[in-house]
Amino acid sequence: MASSILINTPSSSKNPKHLKNGTTDEYEVTIATLPKQNGWVNENLVKYHDTWFNSTTLKGVMLAQDHFVARPTDIFLATFPKCGTTWLKALAFTIVNRNRYDFSDHPLLTKNPQALFPFLEIFSLRDHENEDELEISSSPRLFSIHTPYPHLPESVRSWASACRIVYVVRDPKDVFVSSWYHMKKIRSKELPQLTIEECFKMFCEGVYQFGPYWDHVLGFWNASMQSLDKVLILTYEDLKKNPIDSAKKMAKHLGHPFSVDEEKNGIVEETVKLCSFDNLSNLEVNKTGVTKIASFRYYENHVFFRKGSVGDWQTHLTPEMVEKINEISKQKFRGTGFTAYVSP
Repeated sequence: MASSILINTPSSSKNPKHLKNGTTDEYEVTIATLPKQNGWVNENLVKYHDTWFNSTTLKGVMLAQDHFVARPTDIFLATFPKCGTTWLKALAFTIVNRNRYDFSDHPLLTKNPQALFPFLEIFSLRDHENEDELEISSSPRLFSIHTPYPHLPESVRSWASACRIVYVVRDPKDVFVSSWYHMKKIRSKELPQLTIEECFKMFCEGVYQFGPYWDHVLGFWNASMQSLDKVLILTYEDLKKNPIDSAKKMAKHLGHPFSVDEEKNGIVEETVKLCSFDNLSNLEVNKTGVTKIASFRYYENHVFFRKGSVGDWQTHLTPEMVEKINEISKQKFRGTGFTAYVSP
């Protein structure tokens, strides 16, 4: 079976047009000196300030740190991988643009949510017309991010900045299972295949793109505790259980609250229905289409959908695995105030 990554060729090292003049060579030199480890999808994970990155992605993170300037109206949708990124992007895009598009002729009907706005890490690497269009587009700009909070550009993290962040967190046991299936879809068939036990060991040790998971969660959690107005934390489980309330919270936080009339006319329900897993996963574009994630990588849209369920870990993890992850969560989150996934 072929990999679901259709194209994977090296990206240009030329600095993107929207950044200041210069060269990325300095970043590549730095990256070459970092500790390396084989990853789940490829063989070039590098460790930078206690976080594991794909080397190409890390260059985008570094470029963004040095050059990206956030606007007060910018919106950042943050997740650890496999925590509902596609769903979150669909919801946010629909909420923010609900006065521009009719539900019967909505971009989500013909485009995968991943194609509607970029990852900041990839945006910083690219150099083509899409970025020029985005740079001059009307506010608000929307960005998706997997980058841990401490690695975000200062213009995003600064409390003086009015930009908003929504962070969705998911049970680490479900994150692992979803990551395992996703890896099997996109890992190069030319590489040795990894067992679930091998991946579990790496996940628990934090060796995963943007990992460790627990540090990622705490970065955004701590930021939200310092400024609830800036960072909104939602759990994947609450999104599934109470999608209407979650959509309202998100809309209010992003500065686009639903009006009384909109609520009476069922706009919130229509938004949630359009963006639901069942609806999106059954659209033809998401069954057979392809999305350009970066100038050097295309993905078949179906890889972004599997079950979208809560508690799937119960049919995949051994009691020993469950105990291991629960114990790590207890140790990592103890005393932080974050209790969502801490067993008594």
